[in-house]
Amino acid sequence: MPAVELSGAAVRLGGRTIWSGVDVAVGDGEFVAVLGGNGSGKSTLLKAVLGVLPLAAGGLSVLGRPAGRENARIGYLPQRRSFDSGTRLRGSDVVRLGLDGDRWGLPLPLPGRFASSRRQASARVREVIELAGAGEYADRPIGELSGGEQQRLLIAQALVRRPQLLLLDEPLDSLDLPNQAVVAALVGDICREEGVAVVLVAHDVNPLLPYLDRVVYLAGGHAVSGAVEQVITGETLTRLYGLPVEVLKASDGRLVVVGQPEAPAHHHDRHEHVH
Repeated sequence: MPAVELSGAAVRLGGRTIWSGVDVAVGDGEFVAVLGGNGSGKSTLLKAVLGVLPLAAGGLSVLGRPAGRENARIGYLPQRRSFDSGTRLRGSDVVRLGLDGDRWGLPLPLPGRFASSRRQASARVREVIELAGAGEYADRPIGELSGGEQQRLLIAQALVRRPQLLLLDEPLDSLDLPNQAVVAALVGDICREEGVAVVLVAHDVNPLLPYLDRVVYLAGGHAVSGAVEQVITGETLTRLYGLPVEVLKASDGRLVVVGQPEAPAHHHDRHEHVH
């Protein structure tokens, strides 16, 4: 059974159809990127998977049940959060919030009778911090860390409950190219080694190319899903956008899209909000 399956799905916001007729399936352990222009509905797709936005038409199952029913088994990283340089909360405490912050807020000292569960929680936090490669700086104030270091800790936070599905909304946004490559590799490793299905919203597919199984491209209120070489082509994008689009491959393997309103390397969904 797919981790996520949309069939003829449509979403409407403020009387406007964002996308419709969307057929997408994400298998267990697959790494799928969601691409598209500003306002095409990439973040909206994640919100539908979480059950925050109901469908206007079609069907959607998540981990075998209706959207919103299995959110405890989903790790979610929303669009880029920023930490003020004066934030003194330790990186490890930020990760711990993903384990029980929805119930208790900041981790508090617990009475002795909870010592066993406290040790288990601490062990799990350390486990995912090491998995994310953040052990060297996890006990420093998160406001002192670089953007890439913060992002590793936030990914660890999303993993701490052992999710079967990981939803990442623009995790590479605002990172420099070396950190984009590092975070993309980290997510790819997690997908393979942990068997977690990953749906990642991105505005540039290039850092993700070595790790992706498939992409979903949203444009013109519709979606195309498939392997990168099938979807990111001049023919496919011309059909989606309704205007001539050419896809070029640079000598280093990077894809360059020419002729569409906003090329994948320049998409920003930070202002794509639900009202």
